[in-house]
Amino acid sequence: MDIEQKIGQLFLLGFQGERISPTHPVVADIRQRNLGGVILFDRSLTRKEELNNIRSAGQVKALTSSLQKFAHTPLLIAIDQEGGKVRRLKSESGFPATTSAAELGQKDDITLTAIHALTTADTLQALGINFNLAPVVDVDSFSDNPVIGRLGRSFSPLADIVSIHASVWIRAHRSRCVLSCLKHFPGHGSSHADSHLGFTDISSTWTTNELAPYKTIIAAGLADAIMTGHLFHKGLDPCHPATLSPSIISHLLRQELGFSGVIISDDMQMRAITDQHGIEEAACLALAAGVDLLVIGNNLVYDPLVLTRIIPAIIQAIRTGKLTEERIHESWMRVQIFKKKMGGEQTLEYEEH
Repeated sequence: MDIEQKIGQLFLLGFQGERISPTHPVVADIRQRNLGGVILFDRSLTRKEELNNIRSAGQVKALTSSLQKFAHTPLLIAIDQEGGKVRRLKSESGFPATTSAAELGQKDDITLTAIHALTTADTLQALGINFNLAPVVDVDSFSDNPVIGRLGRSFSPLADIVSIHASVWIRAHRSRCVLSCLKHFPGHGSSHADSHLGFTDISSTWTTNELAPYKTIIAAGLADAIMTGHLFHKGLDPCHPATLSPSIISHLLRQELGFSGVIISDDMQMRAITDQHGIEEAACLALAAGVDLLVIGNNLVYDPLVLTRIIPAIIQAIRTGKLTEERIHESWMRVQIFKKKMGGEQTLEYEEH
């Protein structure tokens, strides 16, 4: 497999529309650029419309089936279905009602958490969605946090409760062959700002206690993937937010915490990144830092041709020594191994190197 095809596997891409045809731009990305996966959204933020990829169960199932038929390598089909306020599959569209992590943590009943997690996992499996970008393992250390605490996305202010309920959530999803993702490393729970909207500095609010759920879940072998937050901490890296930071990703997460699985970025179109970097430069920096899978949500900003610019920029970074083919191959291998967990072993493009 050539290097461009390997690079294509390192992206989760958003797209517009509740159905696709062979002429849809995302089909070109799947067929020609070997796209690794897609991410589904209920609303189109760029068009300010209430409908995007999700209308009904039957429609979503048909959409995911169509997407997979175009793929040479099985696609990751991802969604944010945390429960509570952050869910793309809403009861108004006929999907099961969900409960927030905060409410589950307050009740602190692991059987209840397991029931809700299984309901979510069953729903996703039936729809052909194989990757849930959940659970949130941020510790709710600042209850007025605009993107975590106020939205009820954290299980608890106590790291142990976060770890216990997140582990139950992951096991329920694994039982249905749905992959999970811990987020947002190294910890978004203490932030006073929203990284969707701009620079988010956690230098004076973050504590090492926010790493505890990651340590526990990694040690238990339950971390399928970990998402980086676009969070700046001058004590961990004086120059870069976590997504672009070799010291946070390669040193803290890989070496100190011992995580060997897939590291996925938060949406690279969030303003915490785009206010400082162009998308091409940011993608190269994230890969060089150690990120394996880049999310381009295409919802905050819609660009159907975004990969036609990013992939050549990555190739150029390799030519100039800013990236190496070995770094790309390393991430490609992790993504292929990751995909095996969703039951696509027989068709994965896996090779020794």
